[in-house]
Amino acid sequence: MTRYSIAFLPGDGIGPEVAGAARTVLEAVARRCGFQLEFSDHPFGGAAIDQTGEPLSEATTSACLAADAVFLGAVGGPKWDNAPSRPEAGLLALRKAMNVYANLRPVSVHPELADRSPLRPEKVAGVDMVIVRELTGGIYFGERERTEDSASDKCTYSRAEIERVARIAFEQARQRRGRLTSVDKANVLETSRLWRETVSEMGKTDYPDIELDHMYVDAAAMHMLREPTDFDVILTENMFGDILSDEASMLPGSIGLLGSASLSDQRPGLFEPIHGSAPDIAGQGKANPLGAIESAAQLLDSLGEHTAAGLVRRAVEQVHAHAQWTGDLGGTLTTVEVTQAVADAVAAPEPALG
Repeated sequence: MTRYSIAFLPGDGIGPEVAGAARTVLEAVARRCGFQLEFSDHPFGGAAIDQTGEPLSEATTSACLAADAVFLGAVGGPKWDNAPSRPEAGLLALRKAMNVYANLRPVSVHPELADRSPLRPEKVAGVDMVIVRELTGGIYFGERERTEDSASDKCTYSRAEIERVARIAFEQARQRRGRLTSVDKANVLETSRLWRETVSEMGKTDYPDIELDHMYVDAAAMHMLREPTDFDVILTENMFGDILSDEASMLPGSIGLLGSASLSDQRPGLFEPIHGSAPDIAGQGKANPLGAIESAAQLLDSLGEHTAAGLVRRAVEQVHAHAQWTGDLGGTLTTVEVTQAVADAVAAPEPALG
């Protein structure tokens, strides 16, 4: 029996609840498909600060690098706002240590969710995009300075950093509808001018079959609300991707619905829902587990278990078709109840789509 090792980082706030949901579904699909997942639990973020004084220990880093995949719940919370090292610093350090330079965030709107969006249902019906965000460069990792009266953050990108994430975005477009939108601010920023030049050259030389266009980030933000179905694959740098992907998360009606995969050129990848730790609802059974479960499907794909990933996604579709939702989507179910509905659908001989 094939075995995979999973480094499991529940994290803070609702992190343990949604990570536990993903684990339940992963174990259910592994039983059905005949492979084994071996989980090892490690403190991370604020929980690790409480235990060890730092958000990411050397032991946790080593465990993550040795695993076949890493699953993360969520990190952060006001409890650690004044800590010497914030929980989010551990996340940046882990991404860097794992060299997971490309973050993939699929965004789609199930028909049953169209009227849950803050936009009109006809605007979001049919939305199906992937945002590819560069994850280990840019202003989040640049040099920074602070005095009493001023502060600076340096944004730097090399051509090689742009090329490697752009290649993933082009390949995603090739597997989908063949359209790539590269987002930058080339009318103002030198890093964006290099970004646009590099992506354009790759489009001409390596991917002439892909329809490539460019948008300034402010225009892309507006277009995502005006005509979100126009997008297929979006490629952008670290900070722009952070902002645009959170904007896109509201198209289906809740940030709790979306998962993400942070990938390198080889295993392990890092998988997590895109939402935060939401400490105000932690422990109340209100957290939406579907983003974490979608992340679990991406984890399975990274292991080559595509049949299992498909079963999980179809089970989530069944949950949507039957409106088995938590309160953020107008439902009445708890985190555990939604999780069990997905796990039951995974275990069923032929998951129905409703």
